[in-house]
Amino acid sequence: QVQLVESGGGLVQPGGSLRLSCAASGSIFDIYAMGWYRQAPGKERELVAAITSGGSTNYADSLKGRFTISRDNAKNTVYLQMNSLKPEDTAVYYCNIAEDGVEYPWGQGTQVTVSS
Repeated sequence: QVQLVESGGGLVQPGGSLRLSCAASGSIFDIYAMGWYRQAPGKERELVAAITSGGSTNYADSLKGRFTISRDNAKNTVYLQMNSLKPEDTAVYYCNIAEDGVEYPWGQGTQVTVSS
């Protein structure tokens, strides 16, 4: 049974930073591209960053330069370093496979709130 557990969210002031973690258990982790997704209130879930099994990365255009995705295949963990946070980054953040037609069961996500 695959389980994704996201952590590291919280309340941060504009301009602050957070580092999210996503631990995957019970899965063949290192063969898939993994991504971080977010869903803001009243909006659809969107992919914000992805990393291939080999470490190549891709980001939503609006986030380039502020977010950094990384992975540790030995630990079955994906990270998202978020810097220069803005109120519009407020959302629930999730991780999952970032390949068409394949996904794990979604975890509960981790809430990120950017507010002064």
